[in-house]
This record gives sequence, structure tokens and C-alpha cells, in this order.
Amino acid sequence: MVAKEVTVKIPTGLEARPVALLVQVASQYDSSIYLENGDKKVNAKSIMGMMSLAISEGENVTIIANGADENKAVENIEKYLIGQEVSK
Repeated sequence: MVAKEVTVKIPTGLEARPVALLVQVASQYDSSIYLENGDKKVNAKSIMGMMSLAISEGENVTIIANGADENKAVENIEKYLIGQEVSK
């Protein structure tokens, strides 16, 4: 299991379009991936779950991944959340 805290740098925060793109990034991996914010922990592959977090720019989230490709999953989700280009 890998966990990493990240500060969201997407100007609009995680609203509909950024959440859909994040779910696409997370869905590329076989690992179980969750985002945690405060007392909420949701599946990063679930659009509805991710929308329920209502994360704004500047908020901290913890990315948690568990599985064969957990390191790459956390690395690329972090890149997405801080506004860098995601590698495949």
C-alpha cells in the first residue's frame, strides 16, 4: 500500500470535468485507489464518489493505492492533481 498527501492545484477544484478526467486516470490501473479528504474516503474510480468530496483548489487530499501498479497510480494521480501532464 502506498499513501501520499497532495495539495490540489487545479484552478476549478474537482468539479464535474476534472473529476471525470481523474476517474479516467485512476481507471487505467488495476490497483485499488482511494482519495481521502478529512473524514471522507472514496473510490477514485467512482465519479459519484469523487463528486461527493467537493474538493477545491488548495485543499489537501491523500491518495491511497494498493496493488501491483500502486506506485505508478499514485505518481500519475498526483501529477494530475497538481496540474502536470500525466504519463501513460
